[in-house]
Amino acid sequence: MSKIGEYIEVAVEWLTEHGEPFFDLLGAGVESIIDGIIYVLAGIPFFLSIPAIAVLAWYKCGKGTGIFTLLGLSLIYGMGFWEETVQTLALVLSATGMALLLGIPLGIWMANSERCNKILQPALDCMQTMPAFVYLIPAVLFFGLGTVPGAFATIIFALPPVARLTALGIRQVPKSVVEAAKSFGATPSQLLFKVELPLALPTILTGINQTIMMSLSMVVVSAMISAGGLGEVVLKGITQMKIGLGFEGGIAVVILAIVLDRVTQGMARNNKIK
Repeated sequence: MSKIGEYIEVAVEWLTEHGEPFFDLLGAGVESIIDGIIYVLAGIPFFLSIPAIAVLAWYKCGKGTGIFTLLGLSLIYGMGFWEETVQTLALVLSATGMALLLGIPLGIWMANSERCNKILQPALDCMQTMPAFVYLIPAVLFFGLGTVPGAFATIIFALPPVARLTALGIRQVPKSVVEAAKSFGATPSQLLFKVELPLALPTILTGINQTIMMSLSMVVVSAMISAGGLGEVVLKGITQMKIGLGFEGGIAVVILAIVLDRVTQGMARNNKIK
């Protein structure tokens, strides 16, 4: 092992040893959020939740997407994977929400500070191109097995797109509009929340779409550390050489990914038209 690997190993071991109370508290908080989302989603009967999601898809994307959503989610239920789908959706929503809470402020900071942009761009490059499996190692050491390390690995992997596109969207706001707002006495917070963010919203929504897609791909990988959900179905099909089970789990993941992608794209497209 090279010196770089040794230094990283020492740093992770030091954090694991000295930061245990912090990681336990953080893990308990995230676990409660995920469990709460699962409780809410699982508490809604499938015959209500599936039509509701289909209506949302129809409203945002049109008739074809609505029908596909209704048939696709009904197929998932028919294959017996509705509970796993709810677990996966809860993990995606929680990880995406936390990634947005971190990524959007970072993007705003990058857009307004060239020095910050130069420092964070290489870090985001590293986060986005690092093999997804690498994130599982420190996540397990810090939080053990289960949904919590899967969520944190997903957050790190899925954060870069929304940070980059938030910064890009704010930079693309016409300078004339910004100067006009300043000339009318807009404060920095008014300029940000009433001018820059509304005009940059279509680009930010595209970043949110990419973050959701990356979260879903990482959630499947996280099944290797007992994160559960549809990833566990796929992993079971691989490890037990059950080809049919693996394909069924993969089909369920594809359907969920298409539904999430089309709905978020429809939201971005509708906002851009307005």
